[in-house]
Amino acid sequence: MAAAFRKAAKSRQREHRERSQPGFRKHLGLLEKKKDYKLRADDYRKKQEYLRALRKKALEKNPDEFYYKMTRVKLQDGVHIIKETKEEVTPEQLKLMRTQDIKYIEMKRVAEAKKIERLKSELHLLDFQGKQQNKHVFFFDTKKEVEQFDVATHLQTAPELVDRVFNRPRIETLQKEKVKGVTNQTGLKRIAKERQKQYNCLTQRIEREKKLFVIAQKIQTRKDLMDKTQKVKVKKETVNSPAIYKFQSRRKR
Repeated sequence: MAAAFRKAAKSRQREHRERSQPGFRKHLGLLEKKKDYKLRADDYRKKQEYLRALRKKALEKNPDEFYYKMTRVKLQDGVHIIKETKEEVTPEQLKLMRTQDIKYIEMKRVAEAKKIERLKSELHLLDFQGKQQNKHVFFFDTKKEVEQFDVATHLQTAPELVDRVFNRPRIETLQKEKVKGVTNQTGLKRIAKERQKQYNCLTQRIEREKKLFVIAQKIQTRKDLMDKTQKVKVKKETVNSPAIYKFQSRRKR
């Protein structure tokens, strides 16, 4: 009795899912719902429009037209193959990237940065060639004061010391105190030569620190590319900068 009741319930449930059909259309099977038909029809029309647009584009294409993909695509056995572009690196960068680890490169870069800061602190009071001249602005109330203005008199120093940005004593100080340090021409030349040597060393260390920073960035980029996350290249790699990739954002659990 219970089995017959369950069989009748399943039959009623099946009949409820089916839409009523006229007797002469029974052989066609189930009647499709309108919303399903609309989805299928819209998808069909969308694909037909896409195919029509592709045919039109192929018919109107100029065979002699240039596009940039031609520069990195070659035809081999009737198949277009994209050439793999070589990354731009110098031989020194390639050698370091293959033999050294990023931690070692970062350690050397930090050491160079500390030496640069120490040299800057030692040389920040000295003038050197190529440095931008400091500006000292004086304000006056009348045009007559501007015409009678004298820098040495206003600063109360000797005219020979006006252009100096450091160690510019006043006249009264020169009269009271004795001149300290080297005064002969040979000693001054030797000091100037030593000072220029220190600035050249500072310039070389700054360039070395920049190169180590670029190498560290390129190594880190290559490590990031080992991740299987989907990514898109935004900027190509150059000698002075690594390649830039945009990675797909993924929620961390």
